[in-house]
Amino acid sequence: MRFTLVVPVAPERDAPIIDSIKNLDYPKNKFHVVIAKGFNPSENRNKGIMKARGEIVVFLDDDAIIESDYLNNVEEFFDNHSEIDIVGGPQLTPISDRGFAKISGYGLSSKFGAWKLSDRYSESKEILDADETAITSANLICKRKVFEKVKFDENFFPGEDPKFISDARELGFKVAYSPDIIVYHRRRPTIKSFVKQIFNYGKVRPEKESFLTTLKMPFFFVPSLFFIYLLLLIGSVVVNPRITGNVIGFREIGFSLELFWFLPLIAYMLMSIIFSFYDSTKNGNLMAIPVLFFVYPIIHLSYGTGMIYGYLRKGF
Repeated sequence: MRFTLVVPVAPERDAPIIDSIKNLDYPKNKFHVVIAKGFNPSENRNKGIMKARGEIVVFLDDDAIIESDYLNNVEEFFDNHSEIDIVGGPQLTPISDRGFAKISGYGLSSKFGAWKLSDRYSESKEILDADETAITSANLICKRKVFEKVKFDENFFPGEDPKFISDARELGFKVAYSPDIIVYHRRRPTIKSFVKQIFNYGKVRPEKESFLTTLKMPFFFVPSLFFIYLLLLIGSVVVNPRITGNVIGFREIGFSLELFWFLPLIAYMLMSIIFSFYDSTKNGNLMAIPVLFFVYPIIHLSYGTGMIYGYLRKGF
């Protein structure tokens, strides 16, 4: 048996990805599917590993969509890169997504919106020394030997996939990203659900690793620092309205050094405007420009507040 496809599913959910799996252009006798049900996705994946008969284990989300050549692309990658133990690919926004879901996908695939993590949501170049920033468990493929040393940490959700990848790398397994191994993954359809998703991503970062370890990837701190900056800015304006240059009802308008407080915010807003135009044009949807202007701060502030909450809950 060449492949085992493991699909973790919550008890109340179906697995629409089965329709895609049925359409795979790959010999049916060379792969099998394990549906692992339960409330804990990490535990479900570990259960799937125990039932796997394939040389290579493929993890897919229950609501993802794959194309008919998916397994052929995975096999071709391992044929060309036998030294790699783990590979993943992007989870792209489906064409069928509409409205906020589609535009939030633009934000996640944007360098301004998600920086290094944008590789997860866009077709980037091949990376043969990848880390957690490039791949997720929605599209993750591992040789069976990996599971002799590492499993999914059942104390984590979300965040179990970055920890799994980090643990595997520390044990010497080679991890890669391939833009040819694609799944399509539906985005959160509402602002509320999107905020909750990104907040939870930030919240588990302090649980996954120590503060000093995260310092080695300082870009993870930028959203939290931006949130703290905004709090300080608002507090300063409330305490000393002159900081606005007397434009909110005081005697005269004048520029002072205090206005330098606003320069980071002005720079951020300009970057948001520029990338709203750029990412909307890149995705062929100019109607997304005004929405993207707000999607970026939703991503950044949700992640930043989640990370701060995680540190407060854990303690430094």
